[in-house]
Amino acid sequence: MTVATRTVRIGSAHGLHARPAKLFAQAAKDAGLPVTIAKDAGAPVNAASILGVIALGIEQGDYVTLTADGEGAENVLDDLADLLTTDHDAA
Repeated sequence: MTVATRTVRIGSAHGLHARPAKLFAQAAKDAGLPVTIAKDAGAPVNAASILGVIALGIEQGDYVTLTADGEGAENVLDDLADLLTTDHDAA
């Protein structure tokens, strides 16, 4: 199995609140691989769980670590990292 990890800085001006968290969780679910997200040194949660993602209380500028397990894990993390570094709150 291929396990990949990526640490990224959150770009959305208001962090991972409802809308960006929903976009991220949906993309993680659609990836078809198990993906987790952890804030700083905290415990990882299922990235496909919108409630789990929101519960992390991720703000703009926070660093999170993504982990994906399986074939194509690097590509999945590239796509998810792009989502997280984009400011979805920009007008």
